Amino acid sequence: MSDGPEYRLDDQIGFKLRVANQRHLEIFATEMPELTPRQFAVMAKLDEEGTLSQNHLGRLVAMDAATTKGVVDRLVRKGLIAAVPSPTDRRRVEISLTAEGADQIREAIVVAARISERTARNLTPRELARLMTLLDKL
Repeated sequence: MSDGPEYRLDDQIGFKLRVANQRHLEIFATEMPELTPRQFAVMAKLDEEGTLSQNHLGRLVAMDAATTKGVVDRLVRKGLIAAVPSPTDRRRVEISLTAEGADQIREAIVVAARISERTARNLTPRELARLMTLLDKL
């Protein structure tokens, strides 16, 4: 027992977020074992936006440059995305889905919707909407 202010780990937002994230990741791994959540995010954003610079893509999916590069490299090796030097700026790399990647992400998006439903299964539609609003505020 500490002599300081009362602190219960189970009551902390960071702990609750981590537990919820762990549950979501377990569901994701079960439903979509061929992609990691980060790989899915990159492919889904490319499907939404089209060709993007690697740097811009990383910002849009909330990944630092090193993480983005690693994810991109793995998806290139899988043949799901292409990374080519920009014709206008040699320092820039342009990332796009390959035909195989476009086919796979369209199928994966259906699975991702099911993953989201399973993650939020215990919430009412109103509770889920409120949670999403609150998470956006964080």
